[in-house]
Amino acid sequence: MKRILLLFILVVGYSLHCFSQNYIKRQEIPVNPFGHALVPDMIADASIQLIGDTFYCYATTDGYDQGLNTSGPPVVWKSKDFVNWCFVGTCFPSAVKQKYWAPSKAVKANGKYYIYPTINGFMYPAVASSPDGPFNIAVGRDTLYTPYTSATLLKTKDGKPPYGIDAEIFIDDDGQAYVYWQWRHTAKLQADMVTVDTNVVTVKTPQTAYSEGPIFFKRKGVYYYLYTIGGGEKYQYAYVMGKQSPLGPFEAPAGSNIISTTNYDREIYGPGHGSVFNVPGTDDYYFAFLEFGRGSTNRQTYVNKLEFNEDGSIRPVDITMIGVGALKKTKTNRKLPVVNSYASSIRAVLKIKHEGDSLFHRTEAFVPYFAFDGANGSRWMPTSQDSVGWLVADLGNIVSVKRSEIYFVRPTAGHAYQLDYSVDGTNWKLCDGHDDLRMESPHTDNLKIKARYLRIIITKGVKGVWEWNLY
Repeated sequence: MKRILLLFILVVGYSLHCFSQNYIKRQEIPVNPFGHALVPDMIADASIQLIGDTFYCYATTDGYDQGLNTSGPPVVWKSKDFVNWCFVGTCFPSAVKQKYWAPSKAVKANGKYYIYPTINGFMYPAVASSPDGPFNIAVGRDTLYTPYTSATLLKTKDGKPPYGIDAEIFIDDDGQAYVYWQWRHTAKLQADMVTVDTNVVTVKTPQTAYSEGPIFFKRKGVYYYLYTIGGGEKYQYAYVMGKQSPLGPFEAPAGSNIISTTNYDREIYGPGHGSVFNVPGTDDYYFAFLEFGRGSTNRQTYVNKLEFNEDGSIRPVDITMIGVGALKKTKTNRKLPVVNSYASSIRAVLKIKHEGDSLFHRTEAFVPYFAFDGANGSRWMPTSQDSVGWLVADLGNIVSVKRSEIYFVRPTAGHAYQLDYSVDGTNWKLCDGHDDLRMESPHTDNLKIKARYLRIIITKGVKGVWEWNLY
């Protein structure tokens, strides 16, 4: 209680000082160059699928500021409609403190679900009784350490480490499973889903340089193998296709074999490592891809429609960062419109550095409005010197508020916060929040209040908000 009282005194005093500086009029809102991201967080290498009535997204968690030296913990984002996403806790407890990248889709086999993430630079099979997890290492003890354990998917040979990243699993109509990974490698996967056949095939493609992030699927009797080229701002996807076998042979289409590439006019850079998924019972296919974002491992994921020509070849994707909207109809409550917003402080505009493409120009602003724009790609953040870290939503009039959903920045590291309300913007009352650090997104509070203003005070975790929805 003393802590809450102290916070109240600090915030009231600080509010009057900051209001004039950090109240942004709508006509002064800067451009959001990150569009409508799939989820309100930095994720990459996404594998998306519909299981039952729920969309699942297994991905690399970005945004931990140390490049390839680290990653965020493993989580699985879920959605009923493909618009509103959430996660609670980790889906793979033993991998939380490891470098966890590029998990595959969850493959159902032998009455269980298997995923194949790259952990500490090596592929591992993991298993669970549910696509939600918790997943465990599928072979031997559920223990991980560096550089690698004996449970890797590939095995050491002639004293060489079991190198390989970015597993993609495909199960054909006859039940035979296949695994695809870095450098265009592929092999059959035995029925136990953890043993890779010793006959490894290299898929022949027009481009022969380094490749990762393979995607494999089958549509109308045609097999499609998608592979990346390059990286950074010039990440691309190319493909080959065939009808004979998941191991090939494949051929390039008659037209362009590049399906995703940088669009300078739209300022979309390096659409790379992602996945293709289909809504069962339809011929609707979608292409998920990471975008260069803020550089290094600070990327976000987007989804576009994947379309085909009459001969089965893939049309180059019309790359956008607009999103595809709801893919399933669900009952949703009406959001309360936030007419104005202000904060304890606003981080200075960030100029994002290019990684080799001098045509890349991008800046990021952090104004309070971005926490209410529904875009998932933009965010409010305070200055690094701001020890309080609060954000206020102004509803314009006194209205009934029943629920608050807060999507914090770097949610996989956990947050604690205080939620206050007011009818006049001066006198505040506590209405919810929690003191313990919780790893989830969104943080949901069920309310029964009448208020014009609501205020978040972030007490633990990274100070910043991707989205804040009020109902």
